[in-house]
Amino acid sequence: MFRSGFVCLAGRPNAGKSTLTNALVGQKVAITSSRPQTTRHVIRGLVNRADAQLILVDTPGLHRPRTLLGERLNDEVRSAWAEVDAIGMCVPADQRIGPGDRFLMEQLAALTHTPVLAVLTKIDLVSRDALAERLQAVEEAGREAGLDFRDIVPVSARAGEQVEVLADLLVATLPEGPELYPGGVISDETDESMVAELIREAALEDVRDELPHSIAVVVDEMVSRKDRDRPLMDVRVNLFVERESQKPIVIGREGAGLKRIGQRARPQIETLLGVPVFLDVRVKVAKDWQRDAKQLRRLGL
Repeated sequence: MFRSGFVCLAGRPNAGKSTLTNALVGQKVAITSSRPQTTRHVIRGLVNRADAQLILVDTPGLHRPRTLLGERLNDEVRSAWAEVDAIGMCVPADQRIGPGDRFLMEQLAALTHTPVLAVLTKIDLVSRDALAERLQAVEEAGREAGLDFRDIVPVSARAGEQVEVLADLLVATLPEGPELYPGGVISDETDESMVAELIREAALEDVRDELPHSIAVVVDEMVSRKDRDRPLMDVRVNLFVERESQKPIVIGREGAGLKRIGQRARPQIETLLGVPVFLDVRVKVAKDWQRDAKQLRRLGL
């Protein structure tokens, strides 16, 4: 019997959804950061097994929106819920159950025909006693919200604890069916999209607290240089901020910030594309793009 289907990983911002997606797939398909709301669009990562094809749908964190971009991200999350076979609600073990978690549980309780698993993430950051307390708190909070979790699974994506157990439980929720994507494929992301995300991930490392949400990245061109003995790919990228005053924060003194972005992103881009890369990142201003529908379309958001 072969199973195939879609499972959405949901949770509030910075609950560990993208890190868990990468751990389940076994390769990096989603960028990660300590900054909340790093994920900006639905990402599909594929877990290919002998008995199943599990398609993980990593979504942005559900949050109280303050911009048009935030509203669109929440809309994407709810749209994803309606199209999957099961949902894994991620709750970080190193934090107590908060209003955001309770709100999400209430929302998921309305999905009466979709099984929901509670996934307690980041268990490597807490003691055994604290973990037992968190497991009980998740169960009680779900009950109060009218949500009967199919399973409650503690995992550590970084340490690899219980990841295979979670995969087995998720596969058990899927219907019988054939492969939905060709075998060996691990994501439906394009190379251009992945390159843009890797550069944004690198840029998030050392910018100020107020800046991460103002950064957007678009690949302008990816072309192979001709008439060379060895392959080389020119990758030209535009990194957008919202205000002129934000440009020097990203660029850094004498270009040091851009240099760090290149040093972080280039090795991963070369691994993705399989060739050496010449990376050209240019910082531009798209004024208040998070609140401008026209700018969001231009940035593919």
